[in-house]
Amino acid sequence: MTEELDMVNRDPNNINDHLKVTFEDILAEPEGAHSLDCVWKCSYRCFNCWKDLCYYILTTMFGICIAAEWGCEFAYVSFVHIWYVTPMFKLLEINCACMQKLYGLCIHCCMDPFCEAMSIMFSPFKR
Repeated sequence: MTEELDMVNRDPNNINDHLKVTFEDILAEPEGAHSLDCVWKCSYRCFNCWKDLCYYILTTMFGICIAAEWGCEFAYVSFVHIWYVTPMFKLLEINCACMQKLYGLCIHCCMDPFCEAMSIMFSPFKR
């Protein structure tokens, strides 16, 4: 928590590049279907004003609560991985190593004599 927040670049990893929406991305008038210039300019200002105003209102009302919820969610995920998932993987790794050794011994005891017998039986046949 000692690092400073970058108050200018708030998306340094560009995880929300898909949300860069401008007036031109939403509304466009093709040639031959132009509104009055004052309507187009007013629409531009109105779009940006309401987009920003609604975003400010929503983040003011819900931003802190949602950030707290996500903080709890990722704390829970960390807790589960540290105290449950990682030890479970270690337990499985230890037990599977034993089972792998047992399986290997059984295969060698049962299959090796059979495979040797087959190789001796078919060794006279040469290409």
